[in-house]
Amino acid sequence: MAKQQRISVLGAGAWGTALANALARLHPAVMLYARDPAVAAEIEKHGTNASYLPGVAVAPEIAPTTSLEEAATADVLLLVMPTQSLRALARTLSPYLRPATPLIVCAKGIERGTGRFVTEILAEEIPQSRPAILSGPSFAIDVARGLPTAVTLAAAEESLAVSLAEALRSLTFRVYHSTDVRGVEIGGAAKNVLAIAAGIVAGRQLGASAQAALTTRGFAELLRFGRAYGAHPETITGLSGLGDLILTCTSPQSRNYALGVALGAGKPIAEAAGGKLTEGAFTASILVEMARKQSVEMPIAEAVDNLLSGRIGVEDAIGRLLSRPTRAEV
Repeated sequence: MAKQQRISVLGAGAWGTALANALARLHPAVMLYARDPAVAAEIEKHGTNASYLPGVAVAPEIAPTTSLEEAATADVLLLVMPTQSLRALARTLSPYLRPATPLIVCAKGIERGTGRFVTEILAEEIPQSRPAILSGPSFAIDVARGLPTAVTLAAAEESLAVSLAEALRSLTFRVYHSTDVRGVEIGGAAKNVLAIAAGIVAGRQLGASAQAALTTRGFAELLRFGRAYGAHPETITGLSGLGDLILTCTSPQSRNYALGVALGAGKPIAEAAGGKLTEGAFTASILVEMARKQSVEMPIAEAVDNLLSGRIGVEDAIGRLLSRPTRAEV
């Protein structure tokens, strides 16, 4: 794939705007689709997106649009929206796409109700597309400002994964390629749930030792789940697995971690999210359900699910984890 591509980013939130900024450093034509006309107008007139990425200039090479049909004319499309909104967007987008258009999903989660991973949603709704997924330890503010970041891009076709990674990478945005689509999807989805648990430990001020133990045992759950669903071990121990888990379980910039901190500090569930979407809250129940189907033990994820569903309180959730029987570390 040629270096100079017409690229569209669908979704003008923080992550979509950050990715558009990163791509604009290499590509002369980057289109940014915004559903909200006010966001598109602000980007066009002022070069900012204060609603989602305050304090960061939007690159002048970025062309905002509110037309999904116009955005679909690009050579490569990045789909940057919550997992639970992906199917609706895919259905709307499908009539406008040329056959075999590469679609890179930049979302981390599992669809509730269906248990579908993000590339499975695309395969069902846009069978003529070539789906890929981009994931890894990355915060929007870092990427938008051009700070060094490394992520993984996976596609079933190795040649497509290689060419897309080459098209997206820059000196500060390093993109590794993989064919382990499922492994990358699992890492991104599961770590959000585990990050909520890490935040609870921090919010309860249980100490750095407990934080390290929780993150390590959370990774063991991620590894077991990945193995059951066919992920490659090197993917789970790589950027989109362990790397993303470490970042999300240690920084208040993570919405999932911040939600956990608020819960651990005693805020009610209705207030803890602060009006922000947290993918882990949507993913917890389906992650636990899928783990049970494969007889995978995920006590940390189960505690988070029980807490978010209101079946138990924070003290009970922590107590259940601390009172688990001693066993060999596996």
